[in-house]
Amino acid sequence: MDRTAPFVRTAMIPQAPPPRGETGLVHWVRANLFATPLDAVLTVLSVVVVWQIAAGIGPWFLNAVWNASSLAQCREILAGEPGACLAVIRDRWHQLLFGFYPSEFYWRPTLALILMLVALAPILFAGAPRRLLWFSAVYPALAYWLLWGGTIWFPALALAGFAVGYGAFRAVHAAVPLIAVPAAALATVLWWVFLTGPLSEALHAILPVGLTFVRSDSFGGFMLSTIIGVTGIALSLPIGILLALGRKSDMLLIKTISVGFIEFIRGVPLITLLFTASLLLNYFLPPGTNFDIVLRVVIMVTLFAAAYMAEVIRGGLAALPRGQYEAADSLGLDYWRSMRLIILPQALKISIPGIVNNFIGLFKDTTLVVFIGLLDPLGLTTAIRADSAWNGIFWELYIFVGACFFIFCFGMSRYSMHLEARLKTDHR
Repeated sequence: MDRTAPFVRTAMIPQAPPPRGETGLVHWVRANLFATPLDAVLTVLSVVVVWQIAAGIGPWFLNAVWNASSLAQCREILAGEPGACLAVIRDRWHQLLFGFYPSEFYWRPTLALILMLVALAPILFAGAPRRLLWFSAVYPALAYWLLWGGTIWFPALALAGFAVGYGAFRAVHAAVPLIAVPAAALATVLWWVFLTGPLSEALHAILPVGLTFVRSDSFGGFMLSTIIGVTGIALSLPIGILLALGRKSDMLLIKTISVGFIEFIRGVPLITLLFTASLLLNYFLPPGTNFDIVLRVVIMVTLFAAAYMAEVIRGGLAALPRGQYEAADSLGLDYWRSMRLIILPQALKISIPGIVNNFIGLFKDTTLVVFIGLLDPLGLTTAIRADSAWNGIFWELYIFVGACFFIFCFGMSRYSMHLEARLKTDHR
C-alpha cells in the first residue's frame, strides 16, 4: 500500500476580509431585526406602527406656528390645516422657566444655575479640579442669597453655623466622645435659631450689602422644580445613609427611631406631607412666625426621599458579604472608619441604580406642589390657559413640559450608566 506524506503548509494564509453578510449594516439588521421569523414579524409590525404615528404627528409639528399672539391668530394662520400653536411657548417661555419672578432679576436664577453646574462638577466628575470643592461647600448659601436676595450676612452667618458645630464637636470629643455629635448638632441649631438673625441685622446695619428681596410666592416654573428637586436630592442622600446605618445599628434606641421614621414616612403619601407642610404646620408654630412655604416643602420632600433612600442603601449594605465587615474589624478600624473606607463605598456602588431611580422619581414628584398653591410647570400651564388669549390650548404646553422633564431625567439616567461603568472593577 502506497504511503503519501501528509501535506504541511509552510506559509500563512494571507488575511482575507470577512464575508459581506457578516459585517456592516446588513449583518446588524439580520442579527437584530430578522434573526427568527417571529423577530421579522415583530419588526414589520413595529415599522408599521411607527409609520402610522409619524404620519399622524409629523404634519402637526411641521405646520407649527411660532409667531402669533393668541390661539385665535394661530388658527387664522393655519386656515383649517393641522398644526401646532407653538407660539404659546415663545410667548410664555419666561413664565414656564421662572414663574412670576421679576423679569429685571432673571439674571439671578440664571447665574445660580450656572454656578450650580460649577459646584457639581468636582462632585460628579473625577476629572474636574478638586480645589473647586470649597466652592461646592459655600454654594448653597450663595444660591439662597441670589434667589431670595436680602442681606448677604444672613446666608454667610448660616454657613458659619457649620463651623460652630465643628468647633463644638472638637471641644466635646476631647472630653466626652459619646456626646460629641449631639453637642455639635445642638450648637449648630442654637446658632441658627438665636444668633444668625440678630447678628445678620447688626452687621447689615454696619455694612449694608445685599440684593432686592424676592418673595417665595414669585417662584414658579422649572426654577421652582429645580430648587426643590436639587435640594431634596442633595440632602436626602446623606440623611438616607445615616438612616440606613441607624436601622442596622445594634443600639436599640437608634434602631427604633430609624425604623419608626422610615416606616412612618414610607407609609404616608407625599401629597399628605405637603398638605401638612402647607396647612397644619402653622398650627404648631408660635403666632406671627413666618416659615417660608418653599422651605417647608423642601424639608418635607427631603424627609420623604430620605426614607426611601435609606431602604435602597440598606439593600446595598445587605448585599455585601460578611467577610467585608470582618476584614474591616481585622484591620483594627473603628465603626466610622470601616464604614467610610470599606463598607459604604461598596454598598453605594451596588445601590447606584436604585439611588438614581429615587432621584428621578423625586424630581418628577416636584409637580405635586401644585396642590398646595405653588405654581410648578404644570401649574403654570393652567395659569397660562386661563388667559383669554391662550384659552383652549393643551397639547403644546404639556409636550413642552414633558420634553423638559425628559431631558432632566434622561440626563440623570445616562450619568448613572457612566458612573457604573467608571466604578466597575470586574472584567466580565
